[in-house]
Amino acid sequence: MKLAGKRVLAIGERDGVNGAAIEACVRSAGAEVLYVETQCFA
Repeated sequence: MKLAGKRVLAIGERDGVNGAAIEACVRSAGAEVLYVETQCFA
């Protein structure tokens, strides 16, 4: 997936992939992270 130059809202789940992990992945792919949150969707 080409994310260079894109803006991302990273919403993760506490029991799954958390927001910080998503943020790290998309930043390494060249995206700009605008918002990061980890929620519990129980």
